Amino acid sequence: MEETYLLNIEGVKKKILHGGQGELPKLQDGSKITFHFQTLKDDFERTVIDDSREAGIPMEIIVGKMFKLEIWETLLSSMRAGEVAEFWCDTIHTGMYALVSRGMRRIAEGRDPLEGQKHRCGMGNMFDYHSTGYADLDELQRTPQPLIFIMELFRVEEPSAYKRDTWAMSKEEKLAAVPVLHSEGNRLVLRKEFAQAAAKYQEAVICLRNLQAKEKPWEDGWLKLESLVTPLVLNYCQCQLELGEYYEVLEHTTELLQKHNDNAKAYFKRAKAHAAVWNEREAREDFLRVAHLDPSMAAAVKKELKQLGERMRKKHVEDRKRYQGLFQTRRGP
Repeated sequence: MEETYLLNIEGVKKKILHGGQGELPKLQDGSKITFHFQTLKDDFERTVIDDSREAGIPMEIIVGKMFKLEIWETLLSSMRAGEVAEFWCDTIHTGMYALVSRGMRRIAEGRDPLEGQKHRCGMGNMFDYHSTGYADLDELQRTPQPLIFIMELFRVEEPSAYKRDTWAMSKEEKLAAVPVLHSEGNRLVLRKEFAQAAAKYQEAVICLRNLQAKEKPWEDGWLKLESLVTPLVLNYCQCQLELGEYYEVLEHTTELLQKHNDNAKAYFKRAKAHAAVWNEREAREDFLRVAHLDPSMAAAVKKELKQLGERMRKKHVEDRKRYQGLFQTRRGP
């Protein structure tokens, strides 16, 4: 049986279509809300604008992370798990919907939701562009209007109850996560689970890079974070060497050496990657650079250069035989 409620919010009406279970959720910063939604126009046909079920996966938002349609957190906080409710929202709450919907549609299409967007507030971006790329959203942008949201709440998870995506973490949470991820990566390396270890190192690097983006390059805060990034990148590259992803190693070590051109370990890993893809000259140059920068690695360099020479000689012999066989085959007919 449908029941209509007036929430204590101007311009919002709620109608329960299907009752939920349990108590009302206690939302806090970092809580994750999972739900399905349908957005309709408040017209005679109740024209459907968006439906999360068409994308095949529920919507998720993190409380306190400045989701651009703030009213949604309020609406969902009035629902119980399993509840289906219809909300009528006046224009004062729906003015940003065109921009929010544009981002959600781009994500569903596998595109970057911020593609082409300037680093400005959401309202500023709406005025910067004549079109959202979707005709129905352009209409909403030109003439904001009341909307109807039909929502089905699945669950509310506390911050400690789920694995949080990097973007959803606070600065303190990211800094706390880095040593944990580093340790997990090391443990996986000992078990020779290199792909899983690489993922842990990469996640830690992403946390630190996100924090670095808010610091001024080469100043104290940035340098402190960079000192944490470097060993993680080197560990990641070692995993990629074990997995045979040599061009991945070349890319990341070269990027690292552009900032830190005296890092012997980075040169050593890049040299091994060059050797693996038959870049003999580049490999030799990097190995010799390692020995110059860190004499304690001279023995390891000598061993690698010997192996490189043997591999290259073997390759030249095989190539010569292959070409001789090819020419003889061609002359025979």
